[in-house]
Amino acid sequence: MPDAQPPIGAFLSSDESGTEAVAGFASWLGGPEVTVGHTYLPPNSWADVRGPEFILRPWAEWRADDPGRMLVLNVPMLVPNEVDASDDQVAALLHRAASGEFNENFRVLAERLIALGAADAIVVPGWEMNGTTYTHRCAPDPDAWKQHFRGVVAAMRSVPGQQFRFDFTPSRGRDDIGWTECYPGDDVVDIIGMDTYDQAPGDEFSDYVEQPYGLQDQVDFAAARGKPISFAEWGLFRYGDRPEFIRGMFEWITSHNVVYHTISDYCPHGVWRCEDNPKSSAVFRDLFGSVPLR
Repeated sequence: MPDAQPPIGAFLSSDESGTEAVAGFASWLGGPEVTVGHTYLPPNSWADVRGPEFILRPWAEWRADDPGRMLVLNVPMLVPNEVDASDDQVAALLHRAASGEFNENFRVLAERLIALGAADAIVVPGWEMNGTTYTHRCAPDPDAWKQHFRGVVAAMRSVPGQQFRFDFTPSRGRDDIGWTECYPGDDVVDIIGMDTYDQAPGDEFSDYVEQPYGLQDQVDFAAARGKPISFAEWGLFRYGDRPEFIRGMFEWITSHNVVYHTISDYCPHGVWRCEDNPKSSAVFRDLFGSVPLR
């Protein structure tokens, strides 16, 4: 058993109900303090990206209550972000974005975070960009995507008082494009993340480690750039209640340079509030609940 683990959290809900649930998750875990709060901005409009009060304020206040806490904020890079947009439509949006057309929205978001006391938030722009789920995906125009990411970071860093860290977070595996082709540069990335669920590509945890664009590639890519890694989203999925996956993630997370990790705690992924995964829940609580934070 390792002596310590990186800061731990769970995605519980985007709004105030998420902050209210953190204490329950921590009580259930029964061990280390839960110091990572994770939320998402809505996907529908640029007003959403600028940061709605009902999301930013409760999480900023939760963060401010304890200096040891960290706030992780997933930010859509294009809107609407969860619609069936064609590659041509995405490419056209990325071309506009690369020119800086949308950057003001991210500057306003930075201002609002700083005003609320969350100047040190970890920002995750355009997560899972290597896939096909979101409008803010990379494959339709990787060069424009990278330029847009750089513009987002520049806009947010331009606001006085900011201490943001930016987390480049693909999904595990190649998906629609190798995620290294989307990497926007060491000067605009502080953390190299990866969203990973118990699903293909791969059947066993060793597959997740060894596959192209998998967990080992993440570690190696980050180490070559002097960057730490993260897991903003992870959890069970296609293979059901499989405690072997929880054990694999525990061993991987506690043996690498991980800044933070948050499990997606809802069915089918979760361990506290999902009754479908009783064996995995017990193992998660036994492992992560028994090791103090670094």
